[in-house]
Amino acid sequence: MRILALAACGLALSACATDPNSGQAIFGNTARGAAIGALGGAAVGVLAGGDDGRNAAVGAAVGAIAGAGVGRYMDQQEADLRKATTASGVTLVRNGDQIELRMPADITFAKGSADIQPQFHTVLNDVATILTRYPSTTIDVVGHASTEGSDSFNMTLSEQRAQSFASYLRNRGVQPVRIAAYGRGETQPLIAPEQSEADRSVNRRVQVVLNPVVQ
Repeated sequence: MRILALAACGLALSACATDPNSGQAIFGNTARGAAIGALGGAAVGVLAGGDDGRNAAVGAAVGAIAGAGVGRYMDQQEADLRKATTASGVTLVRNGDQIELRMPADITFAKGSADIQPQFHTVLNDVATILTRYPSTTIDVVGHASTEGSDSFNMTLSEQRAQSFASYLRNRGVQPVRIAAYGRGETQPLIAPEQSEADRSVNRRVQVVLNPVVQ
């Protein structure tokens, strides 16, 4: 197992990303962004740009990004994602070289359900298409809940919703090696203090957090 991991790392270091629009190698005028911190409600570690073994696996499978080209690669991906999610209710947040898509659960799922609503499929299809166009990123899907209901119910539902998102992306052609899914229930910091149903609606959300795989 150790030998396989080292081999994967070697492949990752020898790979180079290409511009998804032109097919040319990315070298850069765009410097890599500032150091990455955890985004609102995200866990530390992998979600903050760490590694759980996927970086080497993704690098071996599809190629890592040369350091000087990281910023440009993520800039292009951000621009395409913003275009795809305009007026959809999805919020996009950029922090350094990390991109977060924040999808309110109330427009994505029926209350208490982990089944993605059909009217949201078009947006997710567009997001999945863009994620396949930019393969040199890891994808963390994180479900969150409001404080309404029991802790155990909220944890289970948030896990099921994250898994629904992850399965949907895989079924739309996003490479499984890139994806990890987690449920956080109501354990992570809230976006809004829960003084109304509108606040709870904001806190019930799914994050899709993208980090570049870098040489």
